[in-house]
Order: sequence, then C-alpha cells, then structure tokens
Amino acid sequence: MTDSLLIKPVLRPIEGLVRVPGSKSITNRALLLAALADGPSRLEGALFSDDTHYMGESLRHLGISVRADAEEELFEVQGQGGILPSSEAELFVGNSGTSARFLTALLALGQGTFHIDGVPRMRERPIGDLLSALQQMGADARDDNGTDCLPITVRANGLKGGQVVMRAAKSSQPLSALLMVAPLCANDVEIEIEGELFSQPYIEITLRMMQQWGIEVSHENLRHFSIRGGQKYRAQNYNIEPDASGASYFWAAAAVTGGRVRVLGIGKEALQGDAAFVDVLEKMGCAVEKGDDYIEVRGPQQLRGVDVDMNAISDTVMTLAAIAPFADSPTTIRNIGHIRHKETDRIHAIVSELRRLGVQVEEGEDSLTIHPRSQLRAAQIETYEDHRIAMSFAITGLVTPGVEILDPGCVAKTFPDFFARLDALCASAR
Repeated sequence: MTDSLLIKPVLRPIEGLVRVPGSKSITNRALLLAALADGPSRLEGALFSDDTHYMGESLRHLGISVRADAEEELFEVQGQGGILPSSEAELFVGNSGTSARFLTALLALGQGTFHIDGVPRMRERPIGDLLSALQQMGADARDDNGTDCLPITVRANGLKGGQVVMRAAKSSQPLSALLMVAPLCANDVEIEIEGELFSQPYIEITLRMMQQWGIEVSHENLRHFSIRGGQKYRAQNYNIEPDASGASYFWAAAAVTGGRVRVLGIGKEALQGDAAFVDVLEKMGCAVEKGDDYIEVRGPQQLRGVDVDMNAISDTVMTLAAIAPFADSPTTIRNIGHIRHKETDRIHAIVSELRRLGVQVEEGEDSLTIHPRSQLRAAQIETYEDHRIAMSFAITGLVTPGVEILDPGCVAKTFPDFFARLDALCASAR
C-alpha cells in the first residue's frame, strides 16, 4: 500500500450491507485451543492478518501442523493434546499482544527452552502479570531484560497448577492465556484476581470458547476461577464469528453520515463484547436493529454527545472518538487508562490527531473529553503503526475533506482489506 491515503468524502448518506473478516480475538484463541486439542480441527471464517500469521507461524515452529488457506478463510490444525513436539524454538510475534501472551502460557506446558520476542513496541507492552502467575504454578518463565516485557525465555518442564493470585489491571489477555492452559495442568488450578479486572467481555469470550471446546470452568463473578486439571480439549470444526471491532467502523460510518449500514454475521447473541458499541451509538441518537445474524445502524440527522464508560469495549474507543466532534455536545469517554499500553498510547494518539484536525480535546490519565466542531481542518493523520487509529480516522474523512491517512498499510494487523471494503460501501454515495 502507498505511504498515505487521501480519504474521499461522501456526498450523501451511506447505505449498504457489509461483511467483515473473522474476529482476531476469536481466531487467535481458536488457534491455541485447536493446538491444545487432541486431533484435527478446522477453523472456518478465520481472520488472515499479521496477528493471526504470527500465531500460526509460531505454532508451526513448535512442531504443530497448521495449514492455512487465506482464500477459503480456513485454518486446519493438528492438535497434540497439550504436547509441544519441539523442545526449543525462537518465536517472533511482531506487535501481537494476543500471540505474545497466549504463546507464553502455552510454552510453559512444554519441555525445553523457548524464546519469544517482538517489535520494539511489543517490548514496551506489559506481560509481568502473566509471568508472575506462571511462576506461582511452577514455571520458569522470565523476561530477559527485567522490564516485565518481551523478550522472554521459558525453560519449560510442564505446568503443575495450584493456587494463583493474579493481577489483570493492564490487560485481560494474560488472564485469558492462563485460563486456556490451566485445564492441561497436572493439578487443579485456582485463580484469584487481585485488584481491578479490565476488558471483562474478553474474559467472557475465553470462558465461552473453552466451554465450546469441552472444558469445564467455574467462577465467582470473574473474581475467582476454579479449573480442574487433566481435562482435554475436543478437536472440532469451528466457525469464527466476524470481527465486531472491525464492524464498529462501518456502524460509525452510518452514524456520522446519517445513513444505514447492516453488518452481516454478527447478531444479537454475539460472542464479542465489542458488539455493544452499537448501544453507545443508540445513546447518540442512532436507531439500532439486532437480528439473529446481523446488526444494523441507522444514523440520525444530528448525533448527540455522550458520557460513557468504555472500559469493557475499549477497542472501539477510537471509533467513537473519530465521530464525536460531529455531535451536538461534548463526548466524554471514561475508565480507559489501560489503552495507553496497547499498540501505542491510544489516549495520547487520539488527542494528538483530533487536535491536528482542529478539535478541542481534554486529556485525562484514563479519560478524554471531545468538544463539538462544525467543520474540521484538513490534515495528515499520523497512525503510530496502530491499525485502529488508521481505520477510525478514515471514518472522520468521510465527512471531512482533506483527511489523509499516513501508513495506511498498518491495518494489515487485523483488517488487511479494510480500505477496499470501505470504498465498496461508499461508492454509491460519492
């Protein structure tokens, strides 16, 4: 893709149907669960992106057969029942947080010495909570530089299990990683959460998927988890739900243009918490229709400002921020301090780029307030190698002439053909 992409505004409300790729969160969980299962699994509707590439390649380096067919959106995985055929490996995960956390926990089940590293930003993203939890379960898993971040060395000799006290204040991924490997421990596992738990819907995704793959987990209000050791994941054919975070940009496009967009494959019983983004849009004046296999958003003549806690759906904070200037009153987004530890410091990035467009924004440690502005300035948008910044501000560009997205290729992390799908949806409105 080119170094920059000028977004062409629409001339009328957007209307249409959209299909989005499979969920990154579900695809990477399914790849791990399929590897842990005993026998072949087929993952259909899977996402093919940088993050899932790193996950699949890492499993191959560990001796697990993974066949990928991007055209068919299919992975075929030959699970080894929790056994890692390789006794040593050098794994590279790019800037994939799910891959880094999930694989670290997986390696602790093995026998041998393994190393994981990533890009410079991944070396700044915390993983210490997971390392501490694994150490409590008898693992020798340590960061190489004493920073609680990658690179990591795991000297594995199986995972015993037992009692664990864990913090999950910076990311839910370490807890998900621990939960998914716990059933294969030699002994039962009890996990007690200390302090606040962020992004709870992602833990619920993990628990529901574990159940779908044949695992029993009991918990008390997501604060105390009990997992019986020695369980087995059931190999299967598994359909990946379309990505709700990716769908949020198209729902936002309907909201900001006063149009109507129906995203197919995500319905009222969606597995992903980010589908609740449409509830925020409803508070802003949109009409929302949820069917069994679709969610449709119809935008109002004028968006309303909202005051909303987005801790549980923080991957859609950027989507809301990108359309908030077009509301009739300020929008405040709260309880999102943990997104400073994502692909970039997302709060700072949002504030910087909105100000570049001429928007008044107030930045708090874990919040931001965005004020209305009737007409935004043309600007080049710095994306900080963050796919969600690029996709979100592309929606701003639908109603603001002169918005140019720098490094648009960064969307390959989770949504490689995002701009092509957006152009197809908008073609009749330009």
